[in-house]
Amino acid sequence: MAWANAKTITHLQTLPEEALSAFATNPEWHVAEIIHHIVDSGDHYAFEISGIPALTNPGDPCIEDVLAIADLARIKEQAAIVDKALLDCVDLDDIQIELKNNSDKIVKRWRSTILSQSIHHATEHRAQLASALEAKGFNPVDLDDLDLWSYEIETNV
Repeated sequence: MAWANAKTITHLQTLPEEALSAFATNPEWHVAEIIHHIVDSGDHYAFEISGIPALTNPGDPCIEDVLAIADLARIKEQAAIVDKALLDCVDLDDIQIELKNNSDKIVKRWRSTILSQSIHHATEHRAQLASALEAKGFNPVDLDDLDLWSYEIETNV
């Protein structure tokens, strides 16, 4: 996930400023919002799993929005911190954690389930990001370049 997030942000840094406002179907769900959401959500997932803040503490404001291509340098650094925090969670015991869901109900989730969801979540939103760019005529990130086979080839893992 860290590798795919970094490659996605690097691609976004090559695009014109207008690409950040590209969307597929919902103008509120534009490229800048999607990349922000991937990193901000990862921050929240990392805390839910470990109880250790990666970027923000519970109750703090979320990370700053992406407003310009220049902001992508910051979001790339934040993504690296969050992705490392999530990777560190792999070594934790797989216990059930109580947390509040979006409906404010207490639910129990396995650490491994939350970690898997964080990976799936980022993958899903990278696909939305590619669609948003393509819908508005910008060069989309090539999702085939972000698959596990490409990761294995590029990193020799």
